[in-house]
Amino acid sequence: MISADAIRGYIDLMVLSLLRERSSYAYELAQQISTTSGAEYTIKQTTLYSAVKRLEATGLVTSYAGASDSGKPRTYYRITPSGSAHLMQKVAEWRDTKSVVDRFVEGIES
Repeated sequence: MISADAIRGYIDLMVLSLLRERSSYAYELAQQISTTSGAEYTIKQTTLYSAVKRLEATGLVTSYAGASDSGKPRTYYRITPSGSAHLMQKVAEWRDTKSVVDRFVEGIES
């Protein structure tokens, strides 16, 4: 299981990458994060809501009212053009970070 501390800086990247595919609501995003991580990481609802609100406040996502398949009202989120540009920057940052950390862990037996 991956600790929340280890992944904290990449929540925005995960949310934006999911919203790049299609609009979604918070509970569905949480489920997608768990599924995509192979259940190695489960995001807390408060962490997710804080992230989407922060992304919305900075103009990287927008929200709109919608309804689920069952008719229940939901707040959906979609990525904005500036959110897509920010995502590309975060992906490049991740690749650079991973490259540096890999240099330290190469050759270490688990």
